[in-house]
Amino acid sequence: MSDPKVVWHDHSVSRDEREQLNGHRGCVVWFTGLSGSGKSTVANVVEQKLFQAGVRTYLLDGDNVRHGLNATPQMLAERHGAEFAERFGLGFGQEDREENIRRIGAVAKLFCEAGLLTLTAFVSPYRRDRQAVREMLASGDFVEVFVDTPLEICESRDPKGLYKKARAGEIKNFTGIDDPYESPEAAELTLPGGELSAEELADRVVTYLRKQGKLGDK
Repeated sequence: MSDPKVVWHDHSVSRDEREQLNGHRGCVVWFTGLSGSGKSTVANVVEQKLFQAGVRTYLLDGDNVRHGLNATPQMLAERHGAEFAERFGLGFGQEDREENIRRIGAVAKLFCEAGLLTLTAFVSPYRRDRQAVREMLASGDFVEVFVDTPLEICESRDPKGLYKKARAGEIKNFTGIDDPYESPEAAELTLPGGELSAEELADRVVTYLRKQGKLGDK
Protein backbone atom coordinates (compact mmCIF):
# COMPACT_ATOMS: atom_id res chain seq x y z
CA MET A 1 0.00 0.00 0.00
CA SER A 2 1.59 3.29 -1.10
CA ASP A 3 -0.14 5.46 1.52
CA PRO A 4 1.05 4.65 5.09
CA LYS A 5 -2.14 6.20 6.52
CA VAL A 6 -4.30 3.51 4.85
CA VAL A 7 -3.96 0.22 6.70
CA TRP A 8 -6.16 -2.87 6.31
CA HIS A 9 -8.12 -3.86 9.44
CA ASP A 10 -9.04 -7.52 9.81
CA HIS A 11 -12.56 -8.39 10.97
CA SER A 12 -13.31 -10.55 13.98
CA VAL A 13 -16.06 -12.35 12.05
CA SER A 14 -14.73 -14.22 9.02
CA ARG A 15 -16.37 -14.62 5.65
CA ASP A 16 -16.63 -18.37 6.21
CA GLU A 17 -18.56 -17.76 9.42
CA ARG A 18 -20.93 -15.39 7.67
CA GLU A 19 -21.54 -17.91 4.90
CA GLN A 20 -22.17 -20.68 7.41
CA LEU A 21 -24.76 -18.48 9.10
CA ASN A 22 -26.41 -17.74 5.74
CA GLY A 23 -26.34 -21.34 4.56
CA HIS A 24 -24.92 -20.40 1.13
CA ARG A 25 -21.91 -18.83 -0.55
CA GLY A 26 -21.37 -15.19 -1.27
CA CYS A 27 -20.71 -14.26 -4.89
CA VAL A 28 -21.27 -11.53 -7.46
CA VAL A 29 -23.62 -12.24 -10.37
CA TRP A 30 -22.80 -9.53 -12.89
CA PHE A 31 -25.52 -8.96 -15.52
CA THR A 32 -24.25 -7.07 -18.56
CA GLY A 33 -25.93 -6.14 -21.83
CA LEU A 34 -27.28 -3.27 -23.87
CA SER A 35 -29.84 -0.85 -22.51
CA GLY A 36 -33.20 -2.53 -23.02
CA SER A 37 -31.68 -6.02 -23.14
CA GLY A 38 -33.71 -7.08 -20.12
CA LYS A 39 -30.82 -7.46 -17.67
CA SER A 40 -32.49 -5.48 -14.86
CA THR A 41 -35.78 -7.33 -15.37
CA VAL A 42 -34.09 -10.73 -15.30
CA ALA A 43 -31.93 -9.78 -12.31
CA ASN A 44 -35.06 -8.76 -10.39
CA VAL A 45 -36.78 -12.06 -11.17
CA VAL A 46 -33.66 -13.96 -10.11
CA GLU A 47 -33.55 -12.05 -6.83
CA GLN A 48 -37.23 -12.81 -6.18
CA LYS A 49 -36.64 -16.52 -6.74
CA LEU A 50 -33.56 -16.57 -4.52
CA PHE A 51 -35.26 -14.55 -1.79
CA GLN A 52 -38.19 -16.95 -1.78
CA ALA A 53 -35.71 -19.81 -1.42
CA GLY A 54 -34.17 -18.19 1.66
CA VAL A 55 -31.02 -16.87 -0.01
CA ARG A 56 -29.69 -13.57 1.31
CA THR A 57 -29.31 -11.26 -1.66
CA TYR A 58 -28.91 -7.67 -2.71
CA LEU A 59 -29.40 -6.20 -6.17
CA LEU A 60 -27.32 -3.24 -7.31
CA ASP A 61 -29.06 -1.64 -10.31
CA GLY A 62 -27.37 0.83 -12.65
CA ASP A 63 -30.07 3.49 -12.55
CA ASN A 64 -30.54 3.24 -8.79
CA VAL A 65 -26.83 3.59 -8.04
CA ARG A 66 -26.75 6.72 -10.20
CA HIS A 67 -29.14 8.30 -7.69
CA GLY A 68 -26.58 8.12 -4.89
CA LEU A 69 -23.08 6.67 -4.91
CA ASN A 70 -22.46 7.40 -8.58
CA ALA A 71 -24.64 10.48 -9.06
CA THR A 72 -24.11 12.69 -12.09
CA PRO A 73 -22.61 16.18 -11.74
CA GLN A 74 -26.05 17.68 -12.40
CA MET A 75 -27.53 15.70 -9.52
CA LEU A 76 -24.75 16.71 -7.10
CA ALA A 77 -24.55 20.40 -8.03
CA GLU A 78 -27.72 21.56 -6.29
CA ARG A 79 -26.68 20.25 -2.87
CA HIS A 80 -22.88 20.45 -3.05
CA GLY A 81 -22.08 23.16 -5.60
CA ALA A 82 -20.56 23.10 -9.06
CA GLU A 83 -16.92 22.54 -8.07
CA PHE A 84 -17.73 19.53 -5.88
CA ALA A 85 -20.09 18.14 -8.51
CA GLU A 86 -17.50 18.44 -11.25
CA ARG A 87 -14.90 16.62 -9.16
CA PHE A 88 -16.99 13.77 -7.79
CA GLY A 89 -19.97 13.40 -10.14
CA LEU A 90 -19.92 10.81 -12.91
CA GLY A 91 -21.15 11.41 -16.42
CA PHE A 92 -21.28 8.87 -19.23
CA GLY A 93 -17.96 9.28 -21.04
CA GLN A 94 -15.50 6.38 -21.09
CA GLU A 95 -13.50 7.44 -18.01
CA ASP A 96 -16.66 8.12 -16.03
CA ARG A 97 -18.07 4.73 -17.01
CA GLU A 98 -14.81 3.14 -15.88
CA GLU A 99 -15.04 4.80 -12.47
CA ASN A 100 -18.74 3.93 -12.24
CA ILE A 101 -17.92 0.24 -12.63
CA ARG A 102 -14.88 0.43 -10.34
CA ARG A 103 -17.00 1.83 -7.51
CA ILE A 104 -19.72 -0.74 -8.06
CA GLY A 105 -17.14 -3.52 -8.14
CA ALA A 106 -15.77 -2.37 -4.79
CA VAL A 107 -19.25 -2.28 -3.24
CA ALA A 108 -20.17 -5.66 -4.72
CA LYS A 109 -16.98 -7.14 -3.29
CA LEU A 110 -17.92 -5.92 0.21
CA PHE A 111 -21.39 -7.45 -0.11
CA CYS A 112 -19.93 -10.70 -1.43
CA GLU A 113 -17.50 -10.93 1.47
CA ALA A 114 -20.44 -10.33 3.84
CA GLY A 115 -21.81 -13.62 2.49
CA LEU A 116 -24.53 -12.09 0.32
CA LEU A 117 -25.34 -13.31 -3.15
CA THR A 118 -24.93 -9.96 -4.86
CA LEU A 119 -26.63 -9.24 -8.18
CA THR A 120 -25.60 -6.31 -10.34
CA ALA A 121 -27.31 -5.01 -13.49
CA PHE A 122 -25.16 -2.55 -15.45
CA VAL A 123 -24.57 -1.99 -19.15
CA SER A 124 -20.83 -2.10 -18.24
CA PRO A 125 -19.90 -1.93 -21.92
CA TYR A 126 -16.13 -2.37 -21.73
CA ARG A 127 -14.44 -5.75 -21.28
CA ARG A 128 -11.49 -4.19 -19.46
CA ASP A 129 -13.74 -2.73 -16.77
CA ARG A 130 -15.61 -6.00 -16.22
CA GLN A 131 -12.31 -7.87 -16.08
CA ALA A 132 -11.04 -5.41 -13.48
CA VAL A 133 -14.01 -6.26 -11.25
CA ARG A 134 -13.40 -9.99 -11.77
CA GLU A 135 -9.80 -9.49 -10.67
CA MET A 136 -10.91 -7.66 -7.49
CA LEU A 137 -12.69 -10.80 -6.33
CA ALA A 138 -11.52 -14.19 -5.17
CA SER A 139 -11.46 -16.95 -7.78
CA GLY A 140 -14.97 -18.20 -8.52
CA ASP A 141 -16.73 -15.23 -6.92
CA PHE A 142 -17.49 -13.42 -10.21
CA VAL A 143 -20.27 -14.85 -12.37
CA GLU A 144 -20.65 -12.88 -15.59
CA VAL A 145 -24.11 -13.17 -17.16
CA PHE A 146 -24.40 -11.74 -20.66
CA VAL A 147 -27.97 -10.88 -21.62
CA ASP A 148 -27.47 -11.21 -25.36
CA THR A 149 -30.34 -9.27 -26.88
CA PRO A 150 -29.89 -7.89 -30.43
CA LEU A 151 -29.69 -4.12 -30.76
CA GLU A 152 -32.78 -3.95 -32.96
CA ILE A 153 -34.86 -5.63 -30.24
CA CYS A 154 -33.45 -3.38 -27.51
CA GLU A 155 -34.17 -0.34 -29.66
CA SER A 156 -37.71 -1.49 -30.42
CA ARG A 157 -38.38 -1.85 -26.70
CA ASP A 158 -36.72 1.47 -25.75
CA PRO A 159 -38.48 1.56 -22.34
CA LYS A 160 -36.96 4.92 -21.35
CA GLY A 161 -36.98 6.52 -24.79
CA LEU A 162 -33.18 6.73 -24.73
CA TYR A 163 -32.53 5.17 -28.12
CA LYS A 164 -34.88 7.65 -29.75
CA LYS A 165 -33.04 10.53 -28.10
CA ALA A 166 -29.65 9.07 -29.03
CA ARG A 167 -30.69 8.68 -32.67
CA ALA A 168 -31.83 12.30 -32.63
CA GLY A 169 -28.47 13.42 -31.24
CA GLU A 170 -29.98 14.53 -27.93
CA ILE A 171 -27.86 12.02 -25.95
CA LYS A 172 -24.16 11.56 -26.63
CA ASN A 173 -21.96 8.54 -25.83
CA PHE A 174 -24.95 6.20 -25.84
CA THR A 175 -23.91 2.55 -25.89
CA GLY A 176 -24.86 0.76 -29.07
CA ILE A 177 -25.39 3.97 -31.04
CA ASP A 178 -22.32 6.19 -30.83
CA ASP A 179 -20.39 4.31 -28.15
CA PRO A 180 -19.37 0.64 -28.42
CA TYR A 181 -20.58 -2.35 -26.44
CA GLU A 182 -17.92 -5.03 -26.08
CA SER A 183 -19.63 -8.40 -25.70
CA PRO A 184 -18.11 -10.85 -23.19
CA GLU A 185 -15.76 -13.35 -24.76
CA ALA A 186 -16.11 -16.01 -22.05
CA ALA A 187 -19.10 -15.22 -19.84
CA GLU A 188 -20.07 -17.89 -17.33
CA LEU A 189 -23.61 -17.72 -18.71
CA THR A 190 -25.08 -16.23 -21.89
CA LEU A 191 -28.84 -15.65 -22.02
CA PRO A 192 -30.76 -15.32 -25.32
CA GLY A 193 -32.58 -12.15 -24.30
CA GLY A 194 -34.62 -11.85 -27.47
CA GLU A 195 -35.93 -15.41 -27.44
CA LEU A 196 -37.14 -16.35 -23.95
CA SER A 197 -39.21 -14.72 -21.23
CA ALA A 198 -37.62 -13.10 -18.18
CA GLU A 199 -38.96 -15.98 -16.09
CA GLU A 200 -37.28 -18.59 -18.29
CA LEU A 201 -34.01 -16.66 -18.35
CA ALA A 202 -34.07 -16.26 -14.57
CA ASP A 203 -34.59 -20.02 -14.16
CA ARG A 204 -31.41 -20.60 -16.19
CA VAL A 205 -29.45 -18.32 -13.84
CA VAL A 206 -30.78 -19.99 -10.70
CA THR A 207 -30.07 -23.45 -12.15
CA TYR A 208 -26.50 -22.41 -12.97
CA LEU A 209 -25.90 -21.03 -9.46
CA ARG A 210 -27.27 -24.19 -7.89
CA LYS A 211 -25.06 -26.44 -10.05
CA GLN A 212 -22.03 -24.32 -9.10
CA GLY A 213 -22.74 -24.82 -5.41
CA LYS A 214 -23.46 -21.15 -4.74
CA LEU A 215 -26.83 -21.78 -3.07
CA GLY A 216 -25.78 -24.34 -0.47
CA ASP A 217 -28.83 -26.30 0.65
CA LYS A 218 -31.29 -23.61 -0.47
